[in-house]
Amino acid sequence: MFTILTGAQFGDEGKGKVIDLLAENYDVVVRFQGGDNAGHTVVVGGKKYKLHLVPSGAIFGRRLLIGPGVVLNPRVLWNEIQALESEGIELDIGIDAKTTIIMPYHIELDGLREKARTEKIGTTNRGIGFAYVDKTAREEVQMGDLTNPARLEAKLQEIGPAKEKAIADMGGDPTVVRYAPFIDEYLEIGKRLKDRVTDVSREINIALIEEKNVLAEGAQGAFLDVIHGTQKFVTSSFTTAGSACANLGVGPVMVDNVVGVIKAYITRVGEGPMPTELKDDLGLRMREKGGEYGTTTGRARRCGWFDAVLGLKSVYLNGYTELALTKLDVLTGIDPIKICIGYDLDGETLGYPPEATEDLARCQPIYEDMPGWTEDISEIKDYDDLPANARAYVERLDDLLYVEPLDNCIAAVSVGPGREQTIFREEPEE
Repeated sequence: MFTILTGAQFGDEGKGKVIDLLAENYDVVVRFQGGDNAGHTVVVGGKKYKLHLVPSGAIFGRRLLIGPGVVLNPRVLWNEIQALESEGIELDIGIDAKTTIIMPYHIELDGLREKARTEKIGTTNRGIGFAYVDKTAREEVQMGDLTNPARLEAKLQEIGPAKEKAIADMGGDPTVVRYAPFIDEYLEIGKRLKDRVTDVSREINIALIEEKNVLAEGAQGAFLDVIHGTQKFVTSSFTTAGSACANLGVGPVMVDNVVGVIKAYITRVGEGPMPTELKDDLGLRMREKGGEYGTTTGRARRCGWFDAVLGLKSVYLNGYTELALTKLDVLTGIDPIKICIGYDLDGETLGYPPEATEDLARCQPIYEDMPGWTEDISEIKDYDDLPANARAYVERLDDLLYVEPLDNCIAAVSVGPGREQTIFREEPEE
């Protein structure tokens, strides 16, 4: 079985927890895009693990893979591996030889470019975008190069002068391109990871032929997709489910399930349009109660009401077969709870987002009010035990985000950060 899991909003939906829950039923968990600008938080036994590159199935002891569609900072990966293993977590991890390496000059260029922008994008300054540029321009350093000093040196001789000029032209320090301590550190990490370099496409296809279960893990969310997101306020990779096949080298006919993770409200880090954003005390309340601070950067997330207009587009973009709804507990005590069911754009009512980002930024949300609840739901185990108003809220989202052929498109509801704080819904009987 091959399952793809992606975020259905702007990222930070709680994918790490859902992946960790699903990992029990999978033999292989593979990351298919993004870099260490993404972060997944997993809470096990009250202990919090923050993962940036290691797939979220790490805590469950599955075979972990990092695919060639990822851009990889080897320093971050090595530190993460060491931190997990120091906790007694043994990692069975493979990195594709073609995985693009984030070099120090990518990070330098990223910081210089963002500093120079008159309109900030809000990048994490981790070199992600510039690494993807080099992949497209065929000027990349790959994971396999870090295991071969002569090959790495030859690549830096070839591409180094252009990088040095680009950095100098932007007012940066061009010596970072071939700074010996950086190169030596990367080669040392390459030596330590050499036995973990693999062909991810081959591994996955063999696993599927052998009827093993594979879970492909996405980073960020649908509306940060470089094509389908709110350009230019997007990430530099393809975050929707369809990209998993291309990035991993697996045919689309192999896909069995596509799981979307969607938060009971909506958040966004960085710049860009967000029609339902709450710039008041209620937005601050959601942020504090939900712990809405970036796993990677610690930046405060912007919070707002659930946007079913964007949600419907995400269902279309990804072809979800089911959804997992997270952080329902954060809405406890809020009454009424609003759901955005449409937009007003210059007097026209829209049920689907406009294509142009500048038009989305001008959209005014049209809300439907739902009654709230005051009961603590964080310890509830059975869906029927949720307060009636909480169930009504979930079921209204079901209606707005209908996924064929399921009667309940929201298959799981999270009521807290812990593994055990998840309610699995059952399909109603005929």
